[in-house]
Amino acid sequence: MSFKILANDGIDANGKGMLEKAGFIVDTTKIAQADLLTGLKNYDVVIVRSASKITKEIIEANTHLKVIARAGVGLDNVDVETAKRNSIRVINTPAASSISVAELVFAHLFGMVRNLPESNRLMPAQGVAKFNDLKKKFSEGFELRDKTLGVIGFGRIGQEAARIAIGLGMNVVAFDPYVEKAEIYFYFHKNISDQRIKFEIKTVSKEDVLRQADFVTMHVPSTDKPAIGKEELEHMKQGAYLINCARGGVVDEGALLDALNSGKIRYAALDVFEQEPPVNDAILKHDRVSLTPHIGASTAEAQNRIGIELAERIIDLCQ
Repeated sequence: MSFKILANDGIDANGKGMLEKAGFIVDTTKIAQADLLTGLKNYDVVIVRSASKITKEIIEANTHLKVIARAGVGLDNVDVETAKRNSIRVINTPAASSISVAELVFAHLFGMVRNLPESNRLMPAQGVAKFNDLKKKFSEGFELRDKTLGVIGFGRIGQEAARIAIGLGMNVVAFDPYVEKAEIYFYFHKNISDQRIKFEIKTVSKEDVLRQADFVTMHVPSTDKPAIGKEELEHMKQGAYLINCARGGVVDEGALLDALNSGKIRYAALDVFEQEPPVNDAILKHDRVSLTPHIGASTAEAQNRIGIELAERIIDLCQ
């Protein structure tokens, strides 16, 4: 029997090739969210990223499914409990995109501390006529070394962010209700050395992280209420920076906008939004917000790892 797979949000070519070599039929035709209720009837496996939601209603209408696969970390767009009740396996790829997301955090950080987002907005329009004015305006950057990175959520991605920060000479403080301590290993490039170095980081309270950190980066799943709202923002340092490359809604965008306008938060970076596409123009057009369109795991390397890991697990579960 050939199992039929719908990769509704796509799959890397290597993963697709592995599945097809194992005898699976892989369809990458996109089925709109509104049509998934009936559109899955001819498939045994569905693969989604964050764009598609596999709801209770969809699962209950398609109890023949054998596997629901999430190409990424979180499972907030899949009703896991309903799937379990109907004996449908739910899998994801929690480790495959950690490096890509953590590196995006630092892409934003490096840009913000040198005012690159605003500079890039103004240079095309004013770079000739007001070059010296812009030079003066954007010459107030600073270094990350010796600053403190606060990590809210200390799983794989949070620990990867900590690894980069320590490598840059930063101090790291972290909070996670499920992690008491973590061992961070540094592996040097094989052409340099086979040596590895270990750091141990013990987590502290959320309040301590907010109070101590110059920069706070979020790495938590979706929650019923924002993990960072008005109260949490008030606990942060005056002029601190906030980065959310985790999930839309874990930061209250209204409270963040107020904190940006008051100067409590000096700069913010958002890769994810309360609604996607985002609707808050005041956030999108703010001079001190660095923006990307939900691309944390969207690197060639991460998508290749995700595709391969999904293929291996699907093959294992369905053969």
